[in-house]
Amino acid sequence: MMNIATLTLNPTIDVAYMVDQLTHTDKLRTPPQKVDPGGGGLNVARVFVRMGGNARCVYLAGGSTGVALDALLDLHQLVREKIAIAGETRISAVVCDTSCGHEYRIVPAGPEVSEVECEACLRIIAKLRCDYLVMSGSLPRGAPVDFYAQVAAVAHRRGIRTVLDTSGEALSAGVAAGGLELIKPNLKEFQQLVGEELTNVEAIGEAARGIVTGGGARLVVVSMGERGGVMASEDGVIEARASNVETRSAVGAGDSCVAAMVHGLASGRSNEAAFRLGVAAGSAALITPGTGLAAASDIDALYRQSLESH
Repeated sequence: MMNIATLTLNPTIDVAYMVDQLTHTDKLRTPPQKVDPGGGGLNVARVFVRMGGNARCVYLAGGSTGVALDALLDLHQLVREKIAIAGETRISAVVCDTSCGHEYRIVPAGPEVSEVECEACLRIIAKLRCDYLVMSGSLPRGAPVDFYAQVAAVAHRRGIRTVLDTSGEALSAGVAAGGLELIKPNLKEFQQLVGEELTNVEAIGEAARGIVTGGGARLVVVSMGERGGVMASEDGVIEARASNVETRSAVGAGDSCVAAMVHGLASGRSNEAAFRLGVAAGSAALITPGTGLAAASDIDALYRQSLESH
């Protein structure tokens, strides 16, 4: 059985609302809101479990909203390991205006964490038993810029393969420390990482390959939304086009991609097959409204469709 752990340092309670038309001042009556546990690692775990794997969720949470997040994780029947913090877990909102299809995403900064709370996280990581550790999402305020690199170093000592999906300085520090199994920035995050406004596939692939040969990560996947994605490995560069689907919500597309790709790698698929599975999962997330993430049946259908067209 495939066993992974996910780390979510800045989780959120995701609330999704559907409104007929977004207007100011008036009360906007909506159908019942949809509430899910959110944040990169928690989203990855939700999709990974749907695909038949086992995932242990390690996360920071605090305050009354932290208690609510615990309850949501129990509803989803996710195995969880909570690191209690003094701050209040954030609540994010997605508002979909059905009159035009526009989606508005409101994402607070979240709580500030202390050095003691970060050390407690490292102690938990040092006891993990899993094949892969997926570190996903933003760093909370107060965490050192290289905290993901610190976590990865602890995991590597236990023989655990590490996956990093974050942005900015946290991603740069993780890549600089090296030894990662996989990174999956989107195009904007990748441009920031390499310091160039790359747009064509050849240039993106060449820059991604540079990270591989430099020892930053074994696999570098750059997701490009409707354009699909590019993967670099020691074997070269591969492009995969996304399926042509009607977008209902972009929430969790990247997390769904990571979950499916790690599932593919953990189950022994080739790098290319795992990558194409990940791209299919990203498309599958787009057709799921609100904070629903990708469904296993949609991932499978779109993956088979991509193989036929390939």
